[in-house]
Amino acid sequence: MLEQVVVLGAGESGLGAALLAQKKGGNVFVSDAGSIRADRADILRAAGIPFEQGGHSEERILAAQLIIKSPGIPDTAPLIQKASAAGIPIWDEIELAARYSSAKVIGITGSNGKTTTTALLYHLLKTAGYAVGLGGNIGQSWAMQLAQGQDDEYMVLELSSFQLDRCYELAPELMILTNVSPDHLDRYGYEMDNYLASKLRLIQNKTAEQPFIYPKEDPYIPAGLKRYYQGPTANCLAQDWPELNAKELWVEDWAFVQDQLPLVGRHNLMNMKMALQAVKCLGVSQEMAQKGLDSFENHPHRLEKVMVLGGVQYINDSKATNVEAVYYALEAMQAPTVWIVGGVDKGNDYSSLFPFIGQPVKAIVCLGVDNRPIRAAFAAKTDYIVEAASMAEAIKLASLYAQAGDNILLSPACASFDLFKNYIDRGDQFKAILEEQRQLLEKGHSMEMNLTLNRNKK
Repeated sequence: MLEQVVVLGAGESGLGAALLAQKKGGNVFVSDAGSIRADRADILRAAGIPFEQGGHSEERILAAQLIIKSPGIPDTAPLIQKASAAGIPIWDEIELAARYSSAKVIGITGSNGKTTTTALLYHLLKTAGYAVGLGGNIGQSWAMQLAQGQDDEYMVLELSSFQLDRCYELAPELMILTNVSPDHLDRYGYEMDNYLASKLRLIQNKTAEQPFIYPKEDPYIPAGLKRYYQGPTANCLAQDWPELNAKELWVEDWAFVQDQLPLVGRHNLMNMKMALQAVKCLGVSQEMAQKGLDSFENHPHRLEKVMVLGGVQYINDSKATNVEAVYYALEAMQAPTVWIVGGVDKGNDYSSLFPFIGQPVKAIVCLGVDNRPIRAAFAAKTDYIVEAASMAEAIKLASLYAQAGDNILLSPACASFDLFKNYIDRGDQFKAILEEQRQLLEKGHSMEMNLTLNRNKK
């Protein structure tokens, strides 16, 4: 029985958690150190849930019997440390929702590809006629759906490591770990093992009957399973990497014509293979799976072909916020490419990208407030590396290096918070500027190039 519940953070997950906790009998208080969005504050008022913003009432919070915290709040935050020391249970919104849902959960996590895999798997099940919901890091929060009375037979969840860190009894019926590569290490004491252990919390309650799908040749997962997983190994379905130029993508005895698949790149072949393996386990027929593939459209900002201007293909891969995601993006480029990269560097090691410099990458445009880490990494690899202080300038510079038949690829390898609100804002600005340019070209104008090029000097 929920009693005194404090929700820390009034974002999408926090609002849903507050409403669900109240529905289940909790005396709920919401506290946000920042500003609560006006529409969310109105919902809390309408529900009669007290809240504060612009700071935390520590005494009131530490009197709680349960804290539901935003996944964005690190465990190192002083208030969280005090709550932990006081023995107060601290959950994620996902953990709360899991305890009040009868849905069969499909949990998907990974450093890269989890949104694409989640969206595709949900679409495949929906197309096959399953009663299925979508939540976690994508769409409406799971807790909000439950608070509104929606509890589908299946729930497909995209799960971040931050969410999994505060999940304890969550027990998905089927689990997918798309891959693991260094990311968010600032949150994990710059220890890769800590991050890997966090990702593997997805399977902490796995039974022998529940499928767990992952790439066999991932550089971290097999070793992580030996180190951190002591549960049953039955139905651990390791997937071989698909061949990039093969005629067909095979999933056990299913075959799909590869050049007719909806997603490009070797990483997306693996994402599709894992999603297809999952729906096969859940009883979807190959015919219905093919129907779902044929009608699937990926979420934006993931190798999104925006438009062709002057014979140059512009590609928005703003969601590529780490090196591994950029690796797969560059691997997928079949034409000379001007690469726009940069943002808030998270201690990246760019060495895996060096083989792409020269072919397909013909020039680099650094977009960020502090481009020194990127310049230091690539200065010895190319003469053609320049800096931009805005998206408009980056596009103009990239256009100077590109010619008909080339690609201009926004694939930043970094977080976006120096110049943009988030990766969505970064990608949306990229697309908006290109749309403005397209309209100008239709009117007979050309892009202004009032820029001074400072080519990299070795």
